[in-house]
Amino acid sequence: MATYNANQLVRLSDTDEFVLDPSEDVRGRKVTDSDGADLGKVHDLLVDQNDNKVRALVVNHGHLLEKTTSVIPVDAITRITADEVQVTQSKQKISGSPAYDPTLVYDEDYYFGVYDYYGYSPYWYDEYVYPAYPYYV
Repeated sequence: MATYNANQLVRLSDTDEFVLDPSEDVRGRKVTDSDGADLGKVHDLLVDQNDNKVRALVVNHGHLLEKTTSVIPVDAITRITADEVQVTQSKQKISGSPAYDPTLVYDEDYYFGVYDYYGYSPYWYDEYVYPAYPYYV
């Protein structure tokens, strides 16, 4: 097992970095589950600065009075279109996920809990394989 390096994961919006091709920037796109249920919108991307890879989506969801924010690992993405990002996780699963807390952005236990909740191996494990990026349609 590799060691988690907390300093490597940051919100893209907190850096000077950007998505090279603006058409591939999923921020602001609707997130849906495999049944098409609306899960919210991509608010930001969590980027591993050591490997220069997106590791997770920061998704805002809920109602006007009950907004919550969750982290969804990129491993859950199955499809990306011009308007939406589709994930394998159900609306029920996302709504019960650990809430995103920006003060925990460097906390290994928090991210281990997120990956464990969704059933994915953490990206810093040696056996982790970055998912084949879904094709845009």
